[in-house]
Amino acid sequence: MTTPKWIYRATAALTAFAPALALADATPVPNKGDNAWMLVATLLVILMTVPGLALFYGGLVRSKNILSVLMQVMVGFSLIVVLWCLYGYSFAFTEGNAFIGGTGRLFMNGIFEPFSGTFPLAATFSKGVYIPEILFAAFQATFAGITCCLIVGAFAERMKFAAVLIVMVVWFTLAYLPVAHMVWFWMGPDAYTGADVVDAMNAKAGLLWQWGALDFAGGTVVHINAGVAGLVGAYMVGKRVGYGREPMPPHNVVHTMVGAALLWVGWFGFNAGSALEAGNSAALAFLNTFLATAGAVLAWSAIEWALRGHASMLGAASGAVAGLVAITPAAGNVGVMGALIIGIAAGLVCFWGVSGLKRLLGADDSLDVFGVHGLGGILGALLTGVFNTQELSGPGLVTDWVTVTVGSNPIPTQVLIQAKAVGVTIVWSAIAAFIAYKVADLTVGLRVSEEAEREGLDTTEHNERAYTN
Repeated sequence: MTTPKWIYRATAALTAFAPALALADATPVPNKGDNAWMLVATLLVILMTVPGLALFYGGLVRSKNILSVLMQVMVGFSLIVVLWCLYGYSFAFTEGNAFIGGTGRLFMNGIFEPFSGTFPLAATFSKGVYIPEILFAAFQATFAGITCCLIVGAFAERMKFAAVLIVMVVWFTLAYLPVAHMVWFWMGPDAYTGADVVDAMNAKAGLLWQWGALDFAGGTVVHINAGVAGLVGAYMVGKRVGYGREPMPPHNVVHTMVGAALLWVGWFGFNAGSALEAGNSAALAFLNTFLATAGAVLAWSAIEWALRGHASMLGAASGAVAGLVAITPAAGNVGVMGALIIGIAAGLVCFWGVSGLKRLLGADDSLDVFGVHGLGGILGALLTGVFNTQELSGPGLVTDWVTVTVGSNPIPTQVLIQAKAVGVTIVWSAIAAFIAYKVADLTVGLRVSEEAEREGLDTTEHNERAYTN
């Protein structure tokens, strides 16, 4: 076996994804229960995307565009999974520098040894506990895929299918992979054998991991990253024909509700699976995901009822997604009541995000990708810094991986670290997104014609109709 090759930060506990680790001496045996849980968690995240996200988005657009959204999600997800296995995994989760990984796993080289029949192992967050690296890579592939698919909601109903795919490829390469590496790459707990190696191991970690940023399951990597890219796209693609003058209501709220329910169920794999073990951290993330989402549904419904005189199914579904987004970075990083507060805050803040903030920004973010995912991700990331502390019944964080000592940073200190991570993600994603849209514009053009847009993308881009009557 080879020596360890993934990275660490002494002040971020149970908050990132551990990289591949092979031991020089005895080979540990992965726990079958952990393996089974991670297989199920991976499947649940696939369920979140197809059909969950596809149905959620599909119900929100007009009937003439539902198939275009389903295609963008299904084909886009498939495209990113392929790219992940070709080069994405290697650049995200192998040793390189503080910003990007290396080429050691290009084309999944070395992830399975065919002649010996051995499987390299990936570290979890417990010393001496591992899962097969191939399973870790599959789990992470689902995160990359759904993140790129989230973006399509911002420019739904007007962008060329070819342009969507080009944007995904470029943005995935320039934004998702570096941010994932910066936030989640470390050497694993067993690399910390003594005080004399701590600085060296820390220096190999991703930049934001080194800073001590807490992101349990993707507040920065997934939601802020995608939300910012979506907002940039809404500006660069431009508003839909008739936007602000013609009604554009969701054509099937039933689809949206079913999609939101699938997202909620699948999100347990997303968040609790990010513990990488079937243990206490997964249980905490599970309950926090459950409770925060319920709190967000109630908060969104309540404020909508108070301000508009009714509580809508569309609002409840949107509240559920807002709560899921906000609890993502906090899932295993806060206590149960902290999770409830985060969920309630997300319902209220994201309601404003899709109404007041949306008007202030002046962009046609069709399905409120920034208002829910971007804003909800920012809120969750910052509140993680508040409620992680043990003084507020949070689990705290590992302050020393050599001894696995758990403590807490002062709240202002951790919130500042979280804010810096949020800022880096916003700037990085915005620049990468601008490049991605510009490349698509210069090659195939971003928008369909006005005539094609009025007819609907289902027929003009895919020569199909979802409904015949």
